Amino acid sequence: MANSADDEKRINAIRMLSIDAVQKAGSGHPGLPLGAAACAFTLWSRHLRFNPRDPHWPNRDRFVLSAGHGSMLLYSLLYLTGYDVSLDDLKAFRQLGSKTPGHPEYPHTPGVEVTTGPLGQGLANAVGLAIAEAHMNAVYGASVIDHYTYCLASDGDLMEGVASEACSLAGHLKLGKLIVFYDDNHVSLAGPTSVTFTENTCERFEAYGWQTIRVENGNDVAEIDAAIATAKAQTGRPTLIDVRTHIGYGSPKADTYGAHGEPLGEENVRKTKENLGWPTEPPFYVPDDVLAWWREIGARGAELQARWHEGFKTWKASHPELAAQFERVQAGRLPPLTWPSFSAENGALATRDAGSIAMNAIAKSLPELIGGSADLDPSTRTYLKDCGDFEPGTYAGRNIHFGVREHAMGAVVNGIALHGGLLPFGATFFNFLDYMKPAVRLAALSKVHAIFVYTHDSVFLGEDGPTHQPIEQLAELRAQPNTITIRPADALETVEAWKIAIARKGGPIALILTRQKLPFLGVRNADVKRGGYVLQDSDGPPDVILIATGSEVWLAVEAAKLLARKGTKVRVVSLPSWELFAEQDRSYRDSVLPPNVKARISIEAAATLGWERWVGDHGVAIGIDHFGTSAPAGAIAQAFGFVPEKIAETASSLLERV
Repeated sequence: MANSADDEKRINAIRMLSIDAVQKAGSGHPGLPLGAAACAFTLWSRHLRFNPRDPHWPNRDRFVLSAGHGSMLLYSLLYLTGYDVSLDDLKAFRQLGSKTPGHPEYPHTPGVEVTTGPLGQGLANAVGLAIAEAHMNAVYGASVIDHYTYCLASDGDLMEGVASEACSLAGHLKLGKLIVFYDDNHVSLAGPTSVTFTENTCERFEAYGWQTIRVENGNDVAEIDAAIATAKAQTGRPTLIDVRTHIGYGSPKADTYGAHGEPLGEENVRKTKENLGWPTEPPFYVPDDVLAWWREIGARGAELQARWHEGFKTWKASHPELAAQFERVQAGRLPPLTWPSFSAENGALATRDAGSIAMNAIAKSLPELIGGSADLDPSTRTYLKDCGDFEPGTYAGRNIHFGVREHAMGAVVNGIALHGGLLPFGATFFNFLDYMKPAVRLAALSKVHAIFVYTHDSVFLGEDGPTHQPIEQLAELRAQPNTITIRPADALETVEAWKIAIARKGGPIALILTRQKLPFLGVRNADVKRGGYVLQDSDGPPDVILIATGSEVWLAVEAAKLLARKGTKVRVVSLPSWELFAEQDRSYRDSVLPPNVKARISIEAAATLGWERWVGDHGVAIGIDHFGTSAPAGAIAQAFGFVPEKIAETASSLLERV
């Protein structure tokens, strides 16, 4: 190793800040920052384009720490280069309310691009960031968007299945500006990787279609620098740089799993500093000349951004319409949109078909809308017509073919959203939410504006049987914070749901749509934006309220007719979104569900968990708390009691008791 003495000091500043913070917190992961510091130093000081004064500069390079357990590596870099992360923030690592949580969180910490921690997610997010860059580069040109996406991944990231899906997709798409560093330290949390992970990683990635480069000495700045330069020169495929590092480098716990997931201990911190020629006291010490050098690295980002801005102004003068589009999207403004209208003549549709009509009606006016399905376009009806396919050589296309990769699709959609400038969607059957749930959860935690379209939403899928029939998935989504779930009842409600999905920010939107055709419930004020509303009312105060979502709303309407013939006064409430309804003030909620009406029945072909909130102590929840079966939809409806006659019978029995 021939690093200069000055570079060694600058690298050691990263290491020592990291181990001091972990030690002070009494928890954390010191091994990765010690081992990967030289790699991070080389990237951040010699290649990464960023501006700490404007962390959201559109043309910055993106850096993703997929190995989020090593978060102090990133926090140390953010402090050293001049982001709004102070030395006191480092000292408050993992403490209540600090900017430096145990794993990086977007948008909690300035300079953190994505929320990482669950292994593999960050790497898949990086694929999404690279897709966004490729698309926007093709649409706007290199004067506007032309940057790299870098990712530091661990053995755990590469072991997780989501990474295999995402990296397979990245290789197929030939994402040449995606560069991943593999922190190849031969150690995982529970022991050496020889116990569990012995594949030839480079050959695996070459099979995916990646370029691979091996760095034998992960502390040699010149070798790492040359590898990055080679990676950047390869524009036709992504690159994996396998960097042989030593976890816990310089410490008595080096090359052992003891350096992975716990503080080194005061004595070992002292020995580590002695081994690397660093003052043992005070903690969090950074020499003035080292901090000044790092701050200069950060300050040059303002010049890079200023240079980009001048180029943007020149480009804008010759591309006024594209420039106006870019600026509108960056500002988060929507253009005027023309939505489809439905009537009794054209409104008897499956909600997946109504959704297809809605999204295609606005697609040309909303060029930031981009996405696709997990090899299910013909079934989810989410293909954007005449908008082209996102494939090598046609990155301006807006239909992404994710293949049968639901787990990666969710994480890639998050990455596209976090890049900025695009509004992504991903689609699959509702039952396969389970394959992508970790990514959907991180979308909620990060409050990203992403749209997840789920079709084939109930047991009425029919003959495909319980492996494809969702039961518990609605309850899963409704339990997740920062998520709006909407299950529309007909074509009109579906259009209203799409309006919310396009405009609503602060977390993902899940649209739950049917495969089967549904009746058009009539031209009316479908107040989906309020989550629930009175669809059909009685003459005078109701005796019973029937509350339903999605395909079961028309069952409630039909049951109300049967009850009315007996003289029972029935109110039918459509409740497409619990979350939106819960946001309304109490007076509105009480106007829809009057507290004095105790006889309430919910009707939903899914788990009944949670319905007690809306039906109350005296109400009844009609649902399915068991798996479905393989049979025609009509036979399932009869067997499970989802027919108007059964609902009316339940209502009459309830009225006798309350």
